[in-house]
Amino acid sequence: MKVSYHGHSVVKIETDKHQILIDPFITGNELTDLKVEDVSPDFILLTHGHSDHVGDTVELAKKHDALVICNFEMSTYLGWKGVKTHGMSIGGAYDFDFGRVKLTQAFHGTGFEENGQIIYGGMPAGILVTIDGKTVFHAGDTGLFSDMKLIGDRHPIDLAFIPIGDNFTMGPEDAALAVEFLHPKLAVPIHYDTFPPIKQDPHHFASLCEEGVVKVMAPGDSVDL
Repeated sequence: MKVSYHGHSVVKIETDKHQILIDPFITGNELTDLKVEDVSPDFILLTHGHSDHVGDTVELAKKHDALVICNFEMSTYLGWKGVKTHGMSIGGAYDFDFGRVKLTQAFHGTGFEENGQIIYGGMPAGILVTIDGKTVFHAGDTGLFSDMKLIGDRHPIDLAFIPIGDNFTMGPEDAALAVEFLHPKLAVPIHYDTFPPIKQDPHHFASLCEEGVVKVMAPGDSVDL
């Protein structure tokens, strides 16, 4: 399994048979190395309903007949847009063709603007993806919470994607404590530098964690699990 980072919160998971995109914010994302026309996901996973995470979901899902996995409210809304979806809720897990997905809690908001109104997008979530015995955790947008200890204890994590941008999510100091709680084998900082309020030095975050645990990835970098 190959897992790659593509700027902001965009993560791609590739297996022998499937391509999975998490939070495919490509158009308008100045940090990403991806182009919409160059990706062909079978599955799209969404942490929550903000535009910088939903991104190009509708276009990609329709073009590639991809199944979108997300919370129930967003799955209903995207279904109205003609997208094939599978709705879930926090604490729930489900086995898909590529592996198992479980949603965890995340402390954040969710919703997006449409026709001058804010559309509620359900509860934000973190996502545990387990494929062939390896587990990737995408924390989504969240503040620090103590139940991360339970997530880490109950679900041994090989690779965790952790927001560090502050302002909208955890900052580096809280994110470092999140890594301690989750105790993944490897942690990657995400959700920083995209906009002025979330400018951060990822190497400072790395310095706050146990040596060797954090890998700062440039857009396009990958790891094999």
